[in-house]
Amino acid sequence: MINESIAKLVKYGENAGLVSGLDKIYATNRILEVMQISDYEEPEQIPETPDLEETLNELLDDAAKRGLLEHNSVVYRDLFDTKLMDCLMPRPGEVVKKFEELYAKSPQEATDYFYKLSQDSNYIRRYRIAKDIRWSVPSAYGDIDISINLSKPEKDPKAIAAAKLAKQSGYPKCLLCKENVGYAGRVNHPARQNHRIIPLTINQTEWGFQYSPYVYYNEHCIVFNFQHNPMKIERATFVKLFDFIKLFPHYFIGSNADLPIVGGSILSHDHFQGGHYTFAMAKAEMEQKFTMPGFEDVEAGIVHWPMSVLRLRGENSDRLIDLGEKVLTAWRSYTDEAAFIYAETDGEPHNTITPIARKNGACYELDLVLRNNITTEEFPLGVYHPHQELHHIKKENIGLIEVMGLAVLPSRLKDELSKLADAIVEGKDIRADEMLAKHADWVDEFKHHYASITKENVDGILKEEVGKVFARVLEDAGVYKCTPEGREAFGRFLTSVGFVKK
Repeated sequence: MINESIAKLVKYGENAGLVSGLDKIYATNRILEVMQISDYEEPEQIPETPDLEETLNELLDDAAKRGLLEHNSVVYRDLFDTKLMDCLMPRPGEVVKKFEELYAKSPQEATDYFYKLSQDSNYIRRYRIAKDIRWSVPSAYGDIDISINLSKPEKDPKAIAAAKLAKQSGYPKCLLCKENVGYAGRVNHPARQNHRIIPLTINQTEWGFQYSPYVYYNEHCIVFNFQHNPMKIERATFVKLFDFIKLFPHYFIGSNADLPIVGGSILSHDHFQGGHYTFAMAKAEMEQKFTMPGFEDVEAGIVHWPMSVLRLRGENSDRLIDLGEKVLTAWRSYTDEAAFIYAETDGEPHNTITPIARKNGACYELDLVLRNNITTEEFPLGVYHPHQELHHIKKENIGLIEVMGLAVLPSRLKDELSKLADAIVEGKDIRADEMLAKHADWVDEFKHHYASITKENVDGILKEEVGKVFARVLEDAGVYKCTPEGREAFGRFLTSVGFVKK
């Protein structure tokens, strides 16, 4: 049986183009070494197209049975199966060479190859990503995307306990560092033997290009500084974004903000996120247009979006960079007490920008999303953050991906929404259920909008209502609201920068 599983993994590698005929024996021997097996006989027959998840589970079950895993749990299985996949992997230099050869033909051919490799290598675990729940919901701002993230496995109690006891290592410094390539991992750091990076020159410095293992959207990539430098939004940020777009014009790219609350989860390492996907925000039109004296070649306007977005559009990216810097500098120091916008309190800065760049036809676009992270006694997590009444759905920070119109919701909602659907249909007391009580006010709020809620329509209704909540989340995070007063206040800021309304 184990011989068959080993042969199936090698066959999978062949089918995926990871292993050539010349590499078969080598790959087999590498797998035998990892499995600590000294005897092997080639099976007479194996499936033509082995299933990767099934094959790895067979090998993992055997390894667990023979005591090769510290614990038979997801963390230790992931560490071990990544070691197995390493037996099929081309060297980093080979990947880069192939990428560069394809790039000379077409940037898209190169990214197509690299994305497929990242999936075939099980760095992106297709079978886990497939478990994510995704849907779209119409809103006043266009169709917004909702996802419940199930691809990130929950750590088991033993792994959590082991991680607490594990010696803290400074290598690699974080999950984004280039030193992750080929790293075996540990209980508190994922294995990365199947991870590959493409080196890029961005703003005359060394950067790396990789894909996110969790793929929140199509070809979700990460572009990161080879140096472990902290995130910073500045003129150079805009230069870097457009340098990337010129290399890969079929991708968008954006940066999280550089302040806590409104920034992403890794502020310690300068990086961007991009991909081959058109978000709702990119599709949203400008509702008010402005011009800037001296920048008549740049189209500017407030985007019809719940977050506060100024879009700059023009054929010359340098002009967008110059004007973007002007807006950023002005926003950093801008205070408007009437609109509850403070550049700083007690020396702590609050204003920053989430920038997104893309190529749209012959024009470049730079979206500047105005952010502010001020907190108050009423809103200790942030005034421009999902408010308390929405925390039952979304409590986490609103980073780049959410800003653009994709909700990444916690995995707990899968079970909660399923149980809630049953409770609504059966007329149960939601407040009496410990798991569901936090959703009771929400259900009371929307259930009267429907003539009847049945077993057949309840799931669709809940999906629609979750979408409405996410739209409200984005409205909460917008520094200027989509109201006459909000738009007037947004206009005051733009006027202060020097913009003139068309």
